[in-house]
Amino acid sequence: MEVIQTDVCVVGGGPAGLTLALLLARSGVDVVLAERMRSFDREYRGEILQPSAQLALAEIGVLDAVLARGAYPMRSFQLATPDKVLLDIDYRRLPAPHNHLLSVPQRHVLESLHEACAATPGFRQLDGSSANQVLSQDGRVVGIRCGTGESEREVRARWVVAADGRYSKTRQLAGIDYRRVDTFQHDIAWLKLKVPGFRSEVVQIHRNGEHVSLIHDSYPDQVQVGLLVPHGRYRELSQQGIDHVKSLLCKAVPQFAGEITDQVHKLGDLTLLDVFSGRASEWVRDGLVLIGDCAHTHSPIGAQGVNLAIADAVELHPALVEALRADTSSAGALAEFAQRRQRAVESVFSLQARQSRAMLSDGKVINALRPVLAKVLPHTPIFGKVLRTIAYGAVPTRPRTDLFAPVA
Repeated sequence: MEVIQTDVCVVGGGPAGLTLALLLARSGVDVVLAERMRSFDREYRGEILQPSAQLALAEIGVLDAVLARGAYPMRSFQLATPDKVLLDIDYRRLPAPHNHLLSVPQRHVLESLHEACAATPGFRQLDGSSANQVLSQDGRVVGIRCGTGESEREVRARWVVAADGRYSKTRQLAGIDYRRVDTFQHDIAWLKLKVPGFRSEVVQIHRNGEHVSLIHDSYPDQVQVGLLVPHGRYRELSQQGIDHVKSLLCKAVPQFAGEITDQVHKLGDLTLLDVFSGRASEWVRDGLVLIGDCAHTHSPIGAQGVNLAIADAVELHPALVEALRADTSSAGALAEFAQRRQRAVESVFSLQARQSRAMLSDGKVINALRPVLAKVLPHTPIFGKVLRTIAYGAVPTRPRTDLFAPVA
């Protein structure tokens, strides 16, 4: 079995893992990234980048490559009915140049990050290498065993970073508890429709009577639609057949009824997102740190998941560089990082819960109040604060490019 020695082993090549790997490698740190998948040819749903993530990617020199692969700027986030926009959160009120949302295939983000990583000395990626054992010595995590058969490897590292998603195997192998919280009333059945030439330039929560959906442009020439279904009830709905599901979709978004009729043929054309929030009981222990969905999972409301993952990586980078320079793998070295990010994440959890209640809940009182509140909110001081929090996070972060090693 091959044994690899490195400074940092990152498990998971999603937005958090690749961003952190790039930041560390550019800072002169040896990084091995273990990724379960062998290619980027898979299904993605998290497509919206907030200004905070755009700024981070721009400052590390990756955003131009993302844009070159294709993306759609989105001017606002709206709450709407078929005949009226109730609330228009216009991102053009923010400072340029990142005064918009960005609808971009997550594959474009990952390919651009990977391309930059591969061009940086000190970076190595192990494809098809899911973690199957967390290695410990004297109570400290010292690496992982990954891969199978002839491709099985042992990666020994001063720090292991678990960035392998909401169902993290690394977290499970480390014996870290995860608390799932079903605070949201809905799951989301996603689908993409080909609509050549259509551009709305908005991310929209669309309420049509009892039917609620999420809608936004999706590159190239597509619309992504998310039908909200009662939490845990999609199986019951799907058992009534694809024609029943198509009927619900057409009622929810009648403006796309023709595309739904022509393009949706089987239940497999939809992807169910089990919506929940959750957090790991520990984010840091000696030799191990958790980031992204592995540490905290969010509802898609407010498009925060990918952005928080990138923010985790941006903030962990200097803390980890400092720990490596001090030659320590003590959890205490990253305690301040964990505390800051936990506060930021708790703020987002709270904001998402309020957004969900205000925009998605149903009932006589809230349905009567919603248009009134939506009309008043943009004229209150809190509106700008909410916009900035959604766009940049409760605790804005920026990459520490000053830590990058000189380019030879």
